[in-house]
Amino acid sequence: MVPQPSILGFSRMRPSCVLLGAISLVLAGCGPGTEDHTSSAASESVVMSDRAVADLLGEQTTEFLRQQPLLATLLDVPEELAGGPYAGRLPDYDQAGFDRWRDLETRAAERLEAVSHEGLSSRTVTDLKVVDAVHRYYVGEPSVSYGYVDSYFGHLPFIVSQINGPLIDAPDRMQNQQTVASVADARDYLERLRGFGKLTEQVQKKLEADAAVGLVPPKAILDGALGFLDGFVAPPAVDNGLVTALAEKLEGIEALEPEDRTALLEEATATVETVVYPGYRSVAETLRGFEDRVPIGDGIWAQPGGDAFYRTAVRLLGDTDKTPDEIHGIGLAEVDRITGEMDIILRAQGYTEGTVGERMAALAGEKRFLYPDTDEGRHRILAELNRLITRVEGILPEYFATLPTQPIEVRRVPVQSQDGAPFGYYTNPSMDGSRPGIYWINLREMAAWPSYTLPTLTYHEAIPGHHFQVSLAMAQQDLPFLRQNAPFNAYAEGWALYSERLAWQAGLYKDDPFGDLGRLKDELFRAVRLVVDTGIHAKHWSREQAIEYMSSVTGNHPTEVTAEIERYMAWPGQALGYKLGMLEILNLRSKAERALGEDFDLRGFHDAVLLPGAVPMSVLHDEVLDWVRSQKAAAKEDISEGDAGADA
Repeated sequence: MVPQPSILGFSRMRPSCVLLGAISLVLAGCGPGTEDHTSSAASESVVMSDRAVADLLGEQTTEFLRQQPLLATLLDVPEELAGGPYAGRLPDYDQAGFDRWRDLETRAAERLEAVSHEGLSSRTVTDLKVVDAVHRYYVGEPSVSYGYVDSYFGHLPFIVSQINGPLIDAPDRMQNQQTVASVADARDYLERLRGFGKLTEQVQKKLEADAAVGLVPPKAILDGALGFLDGFVAPPAVDNGLVTALAEKLEGIEALEPEDRTALLEEATATVETVVYPGYRSVAETLRGFEDRVPIGDGIWAQPGGDAFYRTAVRLLGDTDKTPDEIHGIGLAEVDRITGEMDIILRAQGYTEGTVGERMAALAGEKRFLYPDTDEGRHRILAELNRLITRVEGILPEYFATLPTQPIEVRRVPVQSQDGAPFGYYTNPSMDGSRPGIYWINLREMAAWPSYTLPTLTYHEAIPGHHFQVSLAMAQQDLPFLRQNAPFNAYAEGWALYSERLAWQAGLYKDDPFGDLGRLKDELFRAVRLVVDTGIHAKHWSREQAIEYMSSVTGNHPTEVTAEIERYMAWPGQALGYKLGMLEILNLRSKAERALGEDFDLRGFHDAVLLPGAVPMSVLHDEVLDWVRSQKAAAKEDISEGDAGADA
């Protein structure tokens, strides 16, 4: 929630990249996330060595990052890896840039598909499968020309929304990830800031091009986007986050003379006033011109080619070949199971009247669980999140053989962006570990954070959730870059939700029935997502119908429910990955436990899941099967050695 902007991970709670049901026993790389595109290229297969494949993947990485300078900033990669300087550049977001990017990714995938697997190591074959799936992920639905490509979510329909898009993500990257450690860095920052003139012009033209083919955002998304745009230009330029962030960064340059610092800030302020603000206002005016053209339906089905768009989103973001109807049914069944478990705990605590949702809503309003809506209350929440991280760190060696070295830091979502931001999400550390992973919490509505909800959020967004998954993948230096940073939504969010359950298994909710209710409440929330996402985008539910269902089942705060439903409207299919991914990881673990019996090692299983990095679930299935085989072979070898000793 790896978004919002997690590059990995919108959990949203964000972002902060699974399949449900039986796993195919065919050891192949063509599951829902890695379709078999090889048939047309098979007759022209190219024979390459492992080294040549690695070189090819390196070339593709450089071209990939050259097109995505904001992603390069997020990961803080060396300039040579990104094909040259990037800190002063922004991506191209006009129709030509969109078409060029998808064409590049299509051709990159086709080139990998043409490589013969004969004579290659198993690791290289896996590299080819995973990176091919990464490229296909970014292509999205080929028949649809509207939308844009997000570095985590892939093909999204609305280039301007209340929750992400270039006009939200570019300032966020600059304020929170862009390094300014020298005057040269500051000049790059200012050069990128001047690029907002072209950026806003391109976004405006893309809005118009999309509208020309029939895409107009639903009213809730349009209103939310206008709320963000108007709020962004509301403060004086000198108080805008793009300027105040630069001021803070310049404080760290000891050799910078005061007059030079002043000059740089004055230039930034003038650029925001004369370039950035006019561009944002112009985009807002374009959006206002769409207000009388909003579609009747709230789901992607109401847009041209919407049904095809959603089917592709389900396959890529949910990593499943199940139909929306099947997923809807899974969601309803999970809702029944989880509410049954919650009912038992509530009754044991004396809460017997009303539905589970009604009782949870009443519980959330009890003063004993609430933090004051003050600066002091917000400081207390941040302190509690840090305490929870310290607590879980103490038990990690019991459950993980490999631990990340990158630090994790808790931060509040900036006030200026909190209205449209997720309630909680994670952003990556830098590749070299110089910048920590960041666990963000949105403190806009203090009533949305009863104390019993904080543990499970922490285990999801920080450790052992997104921070473990992302950091351990980034540490695998033998993996190709595009594997280390792969954005497979169902894998990433499935692992984070699995982590919540693992914390329960580890005893972190022992003697804490309300904390356990918080855990189940969040799992219920993810099950409800299966119902409402398919409801909105496939069953033609209205926004209000989805809000009513989620509110009645979960009892969640109305502000959170409304923001969630509008998020699903902007990101079709993304919300499916959490529950489907968790169920599949649990299914793989169950299969491994049955296969290995007493030889099953949970720490080893977690290594098998995490160390290959984010992968399509079909590839994860293969990785776990390989690990099971290696464990069986090791067990046989141990037995043989024991027998030999006895014979001697």
